Parts: sequence; C-alpha cells; structure tokens
Amino acid sequence: MTAGVRAGARIVAVPDGRGGTALPVLDGAGPLAPRRTRATGDEARVMLVGAMSGPLGGDHFAVEAEVADGARLHLGSAAATIALPGQAKGEARYDVRLRVAAGGELRWLPEQLISVKGSELTVSTRIELGDGARLVFREEQVLGRAAEEPGRLTSRLTVRSAGRVLLDQELACGPGAPGGWDGPAVLAGHRAVGQLVVVRPEFEKEPMAPRLLGDRASLVPLSGPAVLVTALAADALLLRRVLDEALLTIG
Repeated sequence: MTAGVRAGARIVAVPDGRGGTALPVLDGAGPLAPRRTRATGDEARVMLVGAMSGPLGGDHFAVEAEVADGARLHLGSAAATIALPGQAKGEARYDVRLRVAAGGELRWLPEQLISVKGSELTVSTRIELGDGARLVFREEQVLGRAAEEPGRLTSRLTVRSAGRVLLDQELACGPGAPGGWDGPAVLAGHRAVGQLVVVRPEFEKEPMAPRLLGDRASLVPLSGPAVLVTALAADALLLRRVLDEALLTIG
C-alpha cells in the first residue's frame, strides 16, 4: 500500500507598526504553498497555491492561520481543491485551524472543494476567536464534477468566540453517508452546498433578523455576535452568486 502525502501550511499575521499587517510566518510545503499577494489597505493577502493534485486517498493536509490583535488577513486559494481517489487505501483528511485574537480580523475565502467519484475525504475546521474578533468564513462544497456521482465527503465546522460555541455542525454526503443526505430535509437533490459565517462585535447588541435569501438560502443569527448563511444550488457558479449576494446583504 502506498503511503499518503503529509503536508501543511502555517500563516501568522501581526501588525507591522505602520498601520499595516506583516506576515512573520508564511510556511508551506508540497501541495500547500502560501504566497503573499498585493495588499489592500491595512489587510495582508495570502493565496494558497496547489503545487500538486489532491488530496488523494490516504493524504493528510493541514492549514493553520493565526491573526494577532490589530492585524487583518485575507486568505484565499488559487484554484478549487479537488478530492480524488488515490493508490493509497483509506480516507484523506484536511484539517483547518484558524485563530483570531481580540481586535484581529480574518477573511477566509478559498475556492470550492470538489468531491470526485471514488474519493473519500474528511474535512475538519476549527475556528477560535477572541472577544471582539472579526471573521468572514466561506465554505463551498461541490458533489461530483459535471454529470458525475460524488465521492464520500464528511465536513465538520466548529466556531468558538471568547470560549463559547457559536456553531458546531457536521454534514456527511455521498456513498456510505447516513441515509437521507440527498433527500428533501438535507440537500434535496442539489449538488452544491455552501455556508457563510460572519462574526462582528456589533451583532451582539444588534443581531440581524432571520430571513430567506431567495428560494434556496437562509440567514439566521447565531447565539453570539454572528450570523450564518446556508445555501444550496445546482452548481458551483450559482452557489457563489448566492453567497456573494448574501455577503452584500449583511453589509
């Protein structure tokens, strides 16, 4: 049996003392290569560039990002992440660990994750926020390529603010997932699912009202300074359009 690839990336953002954001740590290897791009105002921008295909079966990828008080970081990716079957047996794993100190701000806006037929991937995302931290987090998952059945995809997202849980949820789709994942109570036949978590201190005193955003999306306030947008769509393009419009609605 061929061993899977182990790869990680780590980014640390701190104030640069001149009104901007410095990146004293910007490390990555193999399929996870972080690259600094042109900054916007006081915000540092980093793109994750895939130097290899994956994750494949047996691979274990990990991304860590830390934002200090007074720093602003925008994290994206140059292309979609594609979960593929590989020679190694067993599932692949992708762990994301994000920490934002009080007074820091993180915008996590990568491209979609595509689950290819025959793949098996577990994604675990944990976000720790200090009191007063700001966050925009987008997650988009596409089940299969065009006219293709999906692989097995399990995704868990946990968000904590000042030690309390704002959100802790898991979704499993594809072959071997618990029954009903494709039924009317979950995906209802759609092949693209996404969510947007926005955390702002002002939501604590002035929470947004729950509402529907079109036919396949909703906005709900969380217990704390945050809102959650959940959306379904027929494909990745429509899903991105819905989430972009939702972010404009939040303002």
